Amino acid sequence: MRSIAMAPQNDEQSPRRIAIPPRAGVGLKPDHYRTILDSNPDIGFFEVHAENYMGAGGPPHRYLSRIRDKFPLSLHGVGLSIGADRPLDRDHLKRLSELIERYQPGLFSEHLAWSTHDTAYFDDLLPVPYTAETLSRVISHIDEVQETLGRQMLLENPSTYLAFTESIYSEIDFIAEIVRRTGCGLLLDVNNVHVAATNQQWDPIRYIDEYPLAHVQEIHLAGYTPEADEKGRPLLIDTHDRPVDKIVWGLFEHTIRQIGPVPTLIEWDANVPAWPELKAEAERAEAIMLTVEREERILAMLG
Repeated sequence: MRSIAMAPQNDEQSPRRIAIPPRAGVGLKPDHYRTILDSNPDIGFFEVHAENYMGAGGPPHRYLSRIRDKFPLSLHGVGLSIGADRPLDRDHLKRLSELIERYQPGLFSEHLAWSTHDTAYFDDLLPVPYTAETLSRVISHIDEVQETLGRQMLLENPSTYLAFTESIYSEIDFIAEIVRRTGCGLLLDVNNVHVAATNQQWDPIRYIDEYPLAHVQEIHLAGYTPEADEKGRPLLIDTHDRPVDKIVWGLFEHTIRQIGPVPTLIEWDANVPAWPELKAEAERAEAIMLTVEREERILAMLG
């Protein structure tokens, strides 16, 4: 495991990094900027997609700066293309480094996926085969990211729709080896677990129980779109455009019972609802964490 050299902070230009509390947060959307600043809601943290704030200035930065002054911030990347069979985009990584220096988010995460080929950038986060070659490439890319940023990154498990015949690792073993050899942390997307388990017909509870849970520092929850394949079998699409499904809530509670409360994000990226509905989803996640924590405390007292 490589050590991660911490980049120096310029206290005159950058805010102090604030750890993300083990509470529920939501993805920050422009629709809600004014409501958040006017109401100062009781929310654990906000998370933003890094690529939406890579411009030099303008209204997005003015609002984000004001919100960052009031709330912890997590940064979630979607464009590094960690799994791509090509070098990382150094210009993109430089912009990401500057953004992190500017806002000092409590957490930074990216996806186990690829989205680039030659000069093309795709809208989708595409899966990788779990081979020795891919493992070596992903490890090299994560090492480069962490060394450039001077901090640990979290790696998110993918939502998948099929398995590669050339894979020689299970997804869990592949991710565990990445953690062992890079020292990165993990973002467990519970919705992705349910989507992939349904699409590939494996057990989501077993997946969570065998996952490297000790390294999970954040959880994502989201909604999905149910469809069917050509044979009429269930097919779930990871759309982030509706409330969290009851099955995903159940998997989330199961996870929290294994690891305790951790920062938990409600992802809602399309058909974004009014603020009260989004906040209610976060409140439900927080209520589950509080209930599990209270029950565990009672059991400890009795036991």
